Amino acid sequence: MIVVKFTVKLKTRLQANGQQAIESAHLLKAILLVDENVLSFVFKKLNINQPLFGSKLDELIAAYPKVSGQPYLGNDTHKTLTNAKSFLKEFKDEYVAIEHLLLGLLKTGDKLSTMMKDAGFNEKSLIAAIKEL
Repeated sequence: MIVVKFTVKLKTRLQANGQQAIESAHLLKAILLVDENVLSFVFKKLNINQPLFGSKLDELIAAYPKVSGQPYLGNDTHKTLTNAKSFLKEFKDEYVAIEHLLLGLLKTGDKLSTMMKDAGFNEKSLIAAIKEL
């Protein structure tokens, strides 16, 4: 069910913004819109101001080019998904979940990753918070 919600909300968000490439910030925004538990726990655990972070995320998304056409995964998003899959063994999971995506986003090295680190995300603390879930 979460996959359907996530996909629909992501497509709607892209269309509303007039953007074609699905960038890593779109991915995180869609997770914020769909997730009800994981992110709020992580934000509290890492002492990150979620509303302020959300505003900065919206600014980043608004700065992406506006182009119409068939949506496609941007290079950084592809890298994020690859990074997320690399955490499956560490957590002994079979499928990529929100927790893996957060770690993948943090590890990507793009503008969103930098924004996350500036806000207070770091891999060690994020992994510790995830293990408490």
